[in-house]
Amino acid sequence: MYITRRKTRQIQVGSVKIGGGAPISVQSMTVPHPGHVKETVAQIRQLEQAGCELIRVAVPDREAASALPRIKAEMTVPLIADVHFDYRLAVQAAKTADCVRINPGNIGPWWKVQEIVKAVTDYGIPLRIGVNGGSLERPLLEKYGYPTAEALVESALNAVRALEDIGFTNMKVSLKASDIHTAVDAYWMFAQQADYPLHLGITEAGTAMTGAVKSAIGIGWLLTQGIGDTIRVSLAADPVEEVRVGFEILKALELRHRGVNVIACPTCGRVEIDVIRMANELEKRLSHIRAPLNVSVLGCVVNGIGEGKEADVGIAGGQGMGILFKKGKLVRKVRSEELIDRLVEEVELLAKNHEAPAPSSTGATQLTALPENPSIPSRRELPMLPF
Repeated sequence: MYITRRKTRQIQVGSVKIGGGAPISVQSMTVPHPGHVKETVAQIRQLEQAGCELIRVAVPDREAASALPRIKAEMTVPLIADVHFDYRLAVQAAKTADCVRINPGNIGPWWKVQEIVKAVTDYGIPLRIGVNGGSLERPLLEKYGYPTAEALVESALNAVRALEDIGFTNMKVSLKASDIHTAVDAYWMFAQQADYPLHLGITEAGTAMTGAVKSAIGIGWLLTQGIGDTIRVSLAADPVEEVRVGFEILKALELRHRGVNVIACPTCGRVEIDVIRMANELEKRLSHIRAPLNVSVLGCVVNGIGEGKEADVGIAGGQGMGILFKKGKLVRKVRSEELIDRLVEEVELLAKNHEAPAPSSTGATQLTALPENPSIPSRRELPMLPF
């Protein structure tokens, strides 16, 4: 698959470039109240280990804002402060964070937003304008009746244009909704009218499984259209799972190559080993590997090598005995009970000799600019592209 990405401005969030052809980054959010610094830092460590590239921390009160310097001192990735309602918290957070997220719809009078802009400008950090279907401005709800895609876009554009009027352009934008169609339509329409980098997400997507499916559909469709510069998969689950699903979406679309891609055959009457157990065990044992490697777990010795010929390394199991292969060529026979151990050894050896390259967006680096006078059809009026 070759994806031509939308051309956007580029911003810098700490050490991470967003937009302008930079690799699509994966972010997540911590759960503990930031005042519980030890617990928050412990979760940040887990997210960093999983590969999370930007970590957002809620700042609901002064205690949380005061804890940010201690949290930031323990981090190796950029910190995004998430602020609602109280502009003073955003002003305080700007002293420490690498980016501040606000929703102009709930900050209050415009002068409060201007105070936030002054603070982030003084500290040289960007804003994320985060519009959400659950917190639209009252006039827009009265105009549209409910949080439509058009309402989300109007809210975001109103904020963007007002910020541009005071000379501020150092921002990224999100237009989240829990309904996939609403979110996708909103992102699509906004992308036709502004060139700011976009943070993608389906908010309140659900549990680990249902949320992953909804996110893969919504975020995945937008990414195939070249829309999106950073993503968060919002799950009612361990935030580490958000990071894993995020990277799996990017890997499936060949937009990022990071970590092990496990190729496992489905169950059928020919399977002679417990592929389900072995594939799940393999994913867990190789979760620390960052080198981009394809690893196969196949249940049929007869067809195994052929079906796994694209893999860097793999196994195919049979009754009591299996085979280990690399790039479609037999390496050696292995007893069934040793297959996973031998495969893990081979993958770790390959990973040592295959230093993970800098994040790459492969073919996605080709960019297209917005048209000069775009007509803006509804996303549903356009032909669906195959995944």
